[in-house]
Amino acid sequence: MSRHLVAGLMTLTLTAVAVPAEAKQASFGFPSSAFPLGVSMAPVKEQQSVAPGITLFAVKHGKSTQGWTVSALMPNGHDSGSLAKAQTVAQAMEDAGFPPEILRIVQPAASDAPAVERYMVRTGLWSFGQRAKADKVVKELKAAGVRAKTDYLGDDGTESTGPWNMRVLMVNPKVFKGSFKTSVGKSVAKRESTSSMSKLTGAIAGVNGGFFNIHTAKALQGDPVGVSVVGGRLLSEAVPGRSGLVITQGRKARITELETRVTAISSDGTKTEINGINRAAGAEELVLYTEEFGGRTAKNGGIEVVVDAADGRVIKVRQAGGIVARGTYLLHGTGLAAVWLQEHGQGTWMKVDSKVIDLRTRRAIPLTPETHVMGGGVGLVRNGRVRITAAADGHASINMMLRRHPRTMVGVDRSGGLILATVDGRNPGVSVGASMVEAAQVMRWLGAKQAINFDGGGSSVMVVNHKVVNRPSDGAERTIGDGLFITP
Repeated sequence: MSRHLVAGLMTLTLTAVAVPAEAKQASFGFPSSAFPLGVSMAPVKEQQSVAPGITLFAVKHGKSTQGWTVSALMPNGHDSGSLAKAQTVAQAMEDAGFPPEILRIVQPAASDAPAVERYMVRTGLWSFGQRAKADKVVKELKAAGVRAKTDYLGDDGTESTGPWNMRVLMVNPKVFKGSFKTSVGKSVAKRESTSSMSKLTGAIAGVNGGFFNIHTAKALQGDPVGVSVVGGRLLSEAVPGRSGLVITQGRKARITELETRVTAISSDGTKTEINGINRAAGAEELVLYTEEFGGRTAKNGGIEVVVDAADGRVIKVRQAGGIVARGTYLLHGTGLAAVWLQEHGQGTWMKVDSKVIDLRTRRAIPLTPETHVMGGGVGLVRNGRVRITAAADGHASINMMLRRHPRTMVGVDRSGGLILATVDGRNPGVSVGASMVEAAQVMRWLGAKQAINFDGGGSSVMVVNHKVVNRPSDGAERTIGDGLFITP
């Protein structure tokens, strides 16, 4: 990696860190080769046996050698933009009496997205102990009408010396006799902490799951953004083509791309697509609510058909808005979907056909009580190679691909063993986190043949015996949508 200034234009060039093709193993699953980020040397690690076949590693590497700068914000509030916008902001910064530098940054290419060029505007450089000086400049710029923020250089995707602080759980499939499960907690609608879900499932250990919907009503924000299957029950629909973790037979894990096909079938033989599961209904949508929903459906002028979950018998047709009673499910329609329910939901029974399709094999995944599926954030490793599916998984951005954040990652090694990892971040001097590219490099180094990124940032949590063992960046454990657990 290199960084240089050319006629007032600073250019950041990113170079991928080499990862050994075959990492040597010091103990089950853990590599003895150099850590793939920062200075090339073996990390400091401590390990403990959590249960037969489950080992927890505390991994530390590197030290802080970087300091602070001040980054201007573009008119849209982002810290990067086009060259023209950067030049305008740089002029405003100069007019305020602060010498600007325009930094050219390149978002790394993903397997399904090209590299993207952006520009940042910065001023000043202070050592790690001089943050107060950077904060003072931010206030002075604000007074002059220029929005800015204090930026730690270890966060911005340039070469870093760390430090990195990780927790890694490795499961030896030849020794471990338990199973893997997903959980949405007590209900789909409400957010819950990872440790609370761990207690609910009686877990040995676990991590937070995929992203959840923060752009809906507060009472519904526990809804996973993507597919969720818990004990064979489909509780959230897939975003077609996005990556997910699939667990079958209780302990066989794989990572693949998924889609769901959910159909309502009325007693008169008419069929129609169900658009969503356990989420807020949009205009002209048919949404399925199961008893795990745990919230009230919206009073939006729609129609609901209440169905006995055991035999498919239609119990009643009602105006939208109410609870989902235990032992029932309901179909909630708005617009034309409500018309369809009025016309075809008055019969004696209603059935729902649910399929989760593995897009690599084009086959439906058997939805048995031992089947669990969790949608992730971004695919990281496929067949032992770094393969980041940022565009398909909705995260092809500078913030996700280049900036360093806390991360939660899950991988499967060549023997079928499960690897759960958290990298702490947003804590200058303690742990810098990882970019999406670095997360992929770390999982490959740990021996993952397949790997996926789960939700990160303040959501990134690992629990062992129901206690948090990493350091969440919010300062406390965040409530989330779902979690992945190792159970006896």
